[in-house]
Amino acid sequence: MTATANTRATTPNVRALIRTGVAATVAASVATMAVAAVGHLAGISLALGGAPIPVPGFGVLTAVFSLIGVLIAVVLARFARRPRVTFVRTTVVLTALSLVPDVIVEAGMATKALLMLTHLVAAVIVIPAVARRLAA
Repeated sequence: MTATANTRATTPNVRALIRTGVAATVAASVATMAVAAVGHLAGISLALGGAPIPVPGFGVLTAVFSLIGVLIAVVLARFARRPRVTFVRTTVVLTALSLVPDVIVEAGMATKALLMLTHLVAAVIVIPAVARRLAA
């Protein structure tokens, strides 16, 4: 009986997990737009294959993929034996994979570096915030 009580005590509140995830998503979206804007002001091109990425586009894509991460966290909270560890490992791998298109895209090195930086900034904001809400 004690094990059941302890398990329930460590089970994350899904609403709190989602609330934290959405707040982290907003923060990450604002941060990636700021990084992109500062990079652009510093003279780094935001064009990929000749088409410029608008600064708000960074925020939108950050929001979409961060919310997918929150959804992954909700599923892991329900089904994973060790949700926090599984979430961190999964999202670190997904973050690393998200850098691959930035490396191979037809763009200058500064643009590639700026794109990768935005991915890492978002990950540094969202992953720890959401992971803290998951049971160890």
